[in-house]
Amino acid sequence: MSEQHLPAFAPLSLLFCRTAMAAVDSFYLLYHEISRSCSSYMETLALVGAWYTAKKSISLICDCYSLIRLHFIPRLVSKTDLSKQYGKWAIITGGTDGIGKAYAEELASRDMNIILISHNREKLENVTQAIMKTYQVEASFIVADFSKGREVYLPIQKTLSSIEIGILVNNVDVFYDYPQYFTKIPEEKLWDIINVNITAASMMIHMVLPGMVTRRKGAIVNISSASCCKPTPQVAAYSASKAYLDHFSRALQYEYASKGIFVQSLTPFLVATNKTTSYGFLYQNRWMAPSPETYAYHAVSTLGISARTTGYWFHSIQFLLARCTPEWLWILITQKVNASLRRKALFHTPGKELRSWNAGTNFS
Repeated sequence: MSEQHLPAFAPLSLLFCRTAMAAVDSFYLLYHEISRSCSSYMETLALVGAWYTAKKSISLICDCYSLIRLHFIPRLVSKTDLSKQYGKWAIITGGTDGIGKAYAEELASRDMNIILISHNREKLENVTQAIMKTYQVEASFIVADFSKGREVYLPIQKTLSSIEIGILVNNVDVFYDYPQYFTKIPEEKLWDIINVNITAASMMIHMVLPGMVTRRKGAIVNISSASCCKPTPQVAAYSASKAYLDHFSRALQYEYASKGIFVQSLTPFLVATNKTTSYGFLYQNRWMAPSPETYAYHAVSTLGISARTTGYWFHSIQFLLARCTPEWLWILITQKVNASLRRKALFHTPGKELRSWNAGTNFS
């Protein structure tokens, strides 16, 4: 059909089609130029993604290797002669119950002589006699209440001055009666946390470390807590005191490793002691919350191998997960767990605070 026979609207249609085709061509050219200019950026992003994936993969492989090296390989080889490597005598603070007692017994089973320090004379006598009878090693004790502050250290220093200490285990600590908001904690409890959880370890190390440096051998084990890895609401002062121990231990390891001293920070999760019976499900599953004896067996096997460890294989997996957990999620979980434990404790505590909780009062 010739143009003279086209309908009147045909020129407009042709103009529209030509304009549309020109727009498509222009868009294609623009897209081609943008793609060409952005290709270098896409390659860079791909490289960054590949580097991040490789980094995480290597980190996971290293963590798996560390888990095997720490908690499984030592069980396949002969036990280290700790008395030969570090010295014959070991001090354990808070050694009459829980982890401290189990750690003392484990060291005694490896032919270490034991000195226990605690405030309860009767318990000290019973545990000391049991260790001597069961393991055929020398054992003695020192009665000391670390909550009293500076006055307790001079008698300890005089007693230890003639003894070559090979291993010091700082286990003694003070915990909350139950998770609690900071302003509700009695001042006396706060001083106990400072004097026992922080000062005791610092002063005991200051007391025995010079002799270790002179002999160029020795080991210091500070039992911290997994609550040190991130802020833990409702046990704020306790978790902060354990964070101090963890950082203190790691700094000392850098300072004194070259002088033959091994400083270890233990950061356990839940261990089935008298303090943790309220944790219900976790407490009842012993592969998640080992007995003090099981925990001490695993923890002692890591001595001299890792300067910072949870001491137990499943706790190492938990610590890895906690390290990868965003802080907001850690806070959310610990808030719920501690709030539940607090409600359970207050349910059995008559008085004003229990009624306030049931009324929905916020103790922040």
